[in-house]
Amino acid sequence: MAPPTASKGKKAVKSQKVGRPGGDKKGRRKARKETYSVYIYRVLKQVHPDTGVSSKAMSIMNSFVKAMSIMNSFVNDVFERIAGEASKLATYNKKSTISSREIQTAVRLILPGELAKHAVSEGTKAVTKYTSSK
Repeated sequence: MAPPTASKGKKAVKSQKVGRPGGDKKGRRKARKETYSVYIYRVLKQVHPDTGVSSKAMSIMNSFVKAMSIMNSFVNDVFERIAGEASKLATYNKKSTISSREIQTAVRLILPGELAKHAVSEGTKAVTKYTSSK
């Protein structure tokens, strides 16, 4: 047998929710993570329609694509700095064309120490290879 209620004939009042002022608003949304997963999946289905991918593999590929995006931004930044400096050098010398000499000087000015030496060496090698193949 159920225990008798304390109030006779009165309806029990439900406890009201204590919410934010302004009515029934939802809480703060979780920050969205930008991923390349959807795009990776679409490319996979175009190339291999019958192949699936695990969530762990997708996470790894997503991390890889993000790393590549960061590297791409870095390379573009260095390119813009070198091109800008080479442009200034050409302007100072009253030339309208950027040559390998301006690029080499810009690399020496922008890149630090040993990195500049290696970059100049690789650039010289590339120019030599190009001119010999003509």
